[in-house]
Amino acid sequence: MKIKQIFSAVLIVFFTSPVLIAQKSMRDMDTGPDEHIMYANDDIQWAQSPVLEPDLRVSVLEGNPSESGVFTLRIKIPDGGYISPHWHPNVERVTVLSGKFLLGSGEVMDKDKTKVLKPGSYTSMPPGMRHFAVAEGETIIQLTSVGPWVINYINPEDDPRNAK
Repeated sequence: MKIKQIFSAVLIVFFTSPVLIAQKSMRDMDTGPDEHIMYANDDIQWAQSPVLEPDLRVSVLEGNPSESGVFTLRIKIPDGGYISPHWHPNVERVTVLSGKFLLGSGEVMDKDKTKVLKPGSYTSMPPGMRHFAVAEGETIIQLTSVGPWVINYINPEDDPRNAK
């Protein structure tokens, strides 16, 4: 009986250690806000982003995407709007709040190779994953990642920062 208890204890330590380490590292990255943050939907202010297509609008809810640390932002994409193929050096977590977010992976924009994510859908993309998106209907997504947020377009001509 004692061998069974020892074996069980070893298994518990073995399988929970990575979870505990992951939780600690997430805490190390995010000390949280200095004060309570709360937004009513009507209070959210939208602006153009210098790194996304010009018809998209962004609202930073928490943190600063250009600095180290966890941040959350929302992106409003008009019907038919898109985000060209790109990748990020950090994980990207996205929740669809409204509309249809057609998400595809790869280096070539191909609407036929997307998965339709409806409101309430969630995706987490690992660092370096090549992906793109198209909106059906006005679509709002909420994105959480770790800054500094870098977007690397596959085709430099798609990068709004290179527009003349």
